[in-house]
Amino acid sequence: MSEPTTHNESYTDTPEGAARMNVESFNLDHTKVRAPFVRVADRKTLPGGDVLVKYDVRFCQPNVEHLDMKAVHSIEHLTAELMRNHTDRLIDWGPMGCQTGFYALTLGLEPEEFEPLLQAAFEDVLSATEVPAANEVQCGWGANHSLEAAQEAVRAFLAKRDEWDVVIPGADD
Repeated sequence: MSEPTTHNESYTDTPEGAARMNVESFNLDHTKVRAPFVRVADRKTLPGGDVLVKYDVRFCQPNVEHLDMKAVHSIEHLTAELMRNHTDRLIDWGPMGCQTGFYALTLGLEPEEFEPLLQAAFEDVLSATEVPAANEVQCGWGANHSLEAAQEAVRAFLAKRDEWDVVIPGADD
Protein backbone atom coordinates (compact mmCIF):
# COMPACT_ATOMS: atom_id res chain seq x y z
CA MET A 1 0.00 0.00 0.00
CA SER A 2 1.40 3.40 -0.92
CA GLU A 3 2.08 6.17 1.60
CA PRO A 4 -0.51 8.96 1.82
CA THR A 5 0.18 11.91 -0.44
CA THR A 6 -0.28 15.38 0.96
CA HIS A 7 -2.31 17.95 -0.90
CA ASN A 8 -2.53 21.56 0.15
CA GLU A 9 -3.80 22.79 -3.17
CA SER A 10 -7.21 22.24 -4.67
CA TYR A 11 -7.62 18.58 -5.55
CA THR A 12 -10.55 18.29 -7.87
CA ASP A 13 -11.08 16.03 -10.80
CA THR A 14 -14.25 15.92 -12.86
CA PRO A 15 -15.41 12.33 -13.34
CA GLU A 16 -15.03 11.04 -16.90
CA GLY A 17 -17.94 12.15 -19.05
CA ALA A 18 -19.21 14.64 -16.47
CA ALA A 19 -19.39 18.36 -17.11
CA ARG A 20 -17.08 20.51 -15.02
CA MET A 21 -19.14 22.50 -12.54
CA ASN A 22 -18.65 26.13 -11.51
CA VAL A 23 -18.43 25.35 -7.79
CA GLU A 24 -14.99 23.92 -6.97
CA SER A 25 -16.20 21.56 -4.25
CA PHE A 26 -18.77 20.02 -6.63
CA ASN A 27 -15.80 18.76 -8.66
CA LEU A 28 -14.18 17.17 -5.60
CA ASP A 29 -14.85 13.45 -5.23
CA HIS A 30 -16.14 13.41 -1.68
CA THR A 31 -15.90 9.60 -1.59
CA LYS A 32 -12.10 9.75 -1.90
CA VAL A 33 -11.22 12.34 0.74
CA ARG A 34 -10.34 11.48 4.34
CA ALA A 35 -11.32 13.95 7.04
CA PRO A 36 -10.05 15.76 8.95
CA PHE A 37 -8.04 17.87 6.53
CA VAL A 38 -7.18 21.41 5.50
CA ARG A 39 -6.80 22.16 1.81
CA VAL A 40 -6.65 25.13 -0.52
CA ALA A 41 -10.02 25.07 -2.27
CA ASP A 42 -9.49 28.12 -4.47
CA ARG A 43 -7.05 30.88 -5.25
CA LYS A 44 -7.97 34.08 -7.09
CA THR A 45 -5.79 37.02 -8.10
CA LEU A 46 -7.73 40.28 -8.01
CA PRO A 47 -7.24 43.06 -10.60
CA GLY A 48 -5.10 45.03 -8.12
CA GLY A 49 -2.80 42.04 -7.57
CA ASP A 50 -4.07 40.87 -4.18
CA VAL A 51 -4.52 37.11 -3.90
CA LEU A 52 -7.49 35.52 -2.16
CA VAL A 53 -6.92 32.02 -0.82
CA LYS A 54 -9.95 29.94 0.21
CA TYR A 55 -9.50 26.98 2.55
CA ASP A 56 -11.64 23.90 3.05
CA VAL A 57 -11.33 23.06 6.76
CA ARG A 58 -13.00 19.66 6.91
CA PHE A 59 -13.89 18.25 10.32
CA CYS A 60 -16.07 15.26 9.36
CA GLN A 61 -16.01 12.53 6.76
CA PRO A 62 -18.47 13.57 4.02
CA ASN A 63 -21.65 11.50 3.80
CA VAL A 64 -20.66 9.55 6.91
CA GLU A 65 -20.84 12.03 9.77
CA HIS A 66 -21.59 15.69 10.37
CA LEU A 67 -21.34 18.29 13.10
CA ASP A 68 -24.34 19.14 15.23
CA MET A 69 -25.81 22.50 14.16
CA LYS A 70 -25.21 24.10 17.57
CA ALA A 71 -21.54 23.08 17.32
CA VAL A 72 -21.30 24.45 13.76
CA HIS A 73 -22.89 27.75 14.74
CA SER A 74 -20.69 28.16 17.80
CA ILE A 75 -17.47 27.21 15.98
CA GLU A 76 -18.42 29.80 13.36
CA HIS A 77 -18.79 32.56 15.97
CA LEU A 78 -15.75 31.55 18.01
CA THR A 79 -13.35 31.13 15.10
CA ALA A 80 -14.52 34.21 13.20
CA GLU A 81 -13.88 36.28 16.32
CA LEU A 82 -10.80 34.59 17.79
CA MET A 83 -8.78 34.04 14.61
CA ARG A 84 -8.83 37.78 14.04
CA ASN A 85 -6.79 38.13 17.25
CA HIS A 86 -3.98 36.39 15.34
CA THR A 87 -4.28 37.90 11.85
CA ASP A 88 -5.87 40.76 9.96
CA ARG A 89 -5.86 38.66 6.79
CA LEU A 90 -8.94 36.56 7.54
CA ILE A 91 -11.72 37.89 5.34
CA ASP A 92 -14.41 35.38 6.23
CA TRP A 93 -14.98 32.17 8.17
CA GLY A 94 -18.20 30.35 7.39
CA PRO A 95 -19.81 26.92 7.72
CA MET A 96 -20.47 24.44 4.93
CA GLY A 97 -24.13 23.69 4.41
CA CYS A 98 -23.40 19.96 4.71
CA GLN A 99 -22.19 20.57 8.27
CA THR A 100 -18.91 18.72 7.70
CA GLY A 101 -16.60 21.71 7.93
CA PHE A 102 -15.90 25.35 7.23
CA TYR A 103 -14.49 27.67 4.59
CA ALA A 104 -11.91 30.30 5.42
CA LEU A 105 -11.34 33.10 2.93
CA THR A 106 -7.99 34.79 3.45
CA LEU A 107 -5.94 37.58 1.95
CA GLY A 108 -2.91 35.74 0.60
CA LEU A 109 -2.31 33.38 3.51
CA GLU A 110 -0.35 30.37 2.30
CA PRO A 111 -0.88 26.98 3.97
CA GLU A 112 2.30 27.28 6.04
CA GLU A 113 0.92 30.58 7.42
CA PHE A 114 -2.75 29.60 7.67
CA GLU A 115 -2.45 26.28 9.50
CA PRO A 116 -0.59 27.72 12.55
CA LEU A 117 -3.17 30.54 12.73
CA LEU A 118 -5.98 27.98 12.60
CA GLN A 119 -4.33 25.95 15.34
CA ALA A 120 -3.87 29.06 17.53
CA ALA A 121 -7.49 30.13 17.02
CA PHE A 122 -8.73 26.63 17.84
CA GLU A 123 -6.59 26.55 20.99
CA ASP A 124 -8.32 29.81 21.94
CA VAL A 125 -11.68 28.12 21.33
CA LEU A 126 -10.73 25.45 23.87
CA SER A 127 -10.07 28.09 26.53
CA ALA A 128 -13.15 30.20 25.74
CA THR A 129 -15.72 30.62 28.48
CA GLU A 130 -18.55 31.77 26.23
CA VAL A 131 -19.56 31.96 22.58
CA PRO A 132 -19.16 35.54 21.33
CA ALA A 133 -22.32 37.32 20.17
CA ALA A 134 -24.57 34.38 21.14
CA ASN A 135 -27.59 36.56 21.82
CA GLU A 136 -30.63 37.82 19.95
CA VAL A 137 -29.20 41.32 19.44
CA GLN A 138 -26.00 40.19 17.68
CA CYS A 139 -27.08 36.88 16.12
CA GLY A 140 -29.97 35.70 13.99
CA TRP A 141 -30.46 32.58 16.12
CA GLY A 142 -28.83 33.47 19.42
CA ALA A 143 -30.25 30.47 21.28
CA ASN A 144 -28.72 27.99 18.83
CA HIS A 145 -25.26 27.64 20.39
CA SER A 146 -23.28 25.17 22.46
CA LEU A 147 -19.82 26.08 23.71
CA GLU A 148 -19.34 22.51 24.95
CA ALA A 149 -20.22 20.94 21.58
CA ALA A 150 -17.95 23.41 19.77
CA GLN A 151 -15.05 22.68 22.09
CA GLU A 152 -15.55 18.92 21.77
CA ALA A 153 -15.44 19.12 17.94
CA VAL A 154 -12.44 21.45 17.92
CA ARG A 155 -10.59 19.26 20.44
CA ALA A 156 -11.10 16.22 18.17
CA PHE A 157 -9.94 18.21 15.13
CA LEU A 158 -6.79 19.42 16.91
CA ALA A 159 -6.03 15.88 18.12
CA LYS A 160 -5.56 14.88 14.47
CA ARG A 161 -3.30 17.84 13.60
CA ASP A 162 -0.78 15.52 11.94
CA GLU A 163 -3.46 14.43 9.43
CA TRP A 164 -4.56 17.87 8.22
CA ASP A 165 -2.40 17.80 5.08
CA VAL A 166 -3.62 14.42 3.80
CA VAL A 167 -6.74 14.97 1.72
CA ILE A 168 -6.84 11.82 -0.40
CA PRO A 169 -4.76 8.95 1.03
CA GLY A 170 -2.48 7.32 -1.50
CA ALA A 171 -3.26 9.80 -4.29
CA ASP A 172 -0.52 10.61 -6.74
CA ASP A 173 0.74 14.18 -7.06
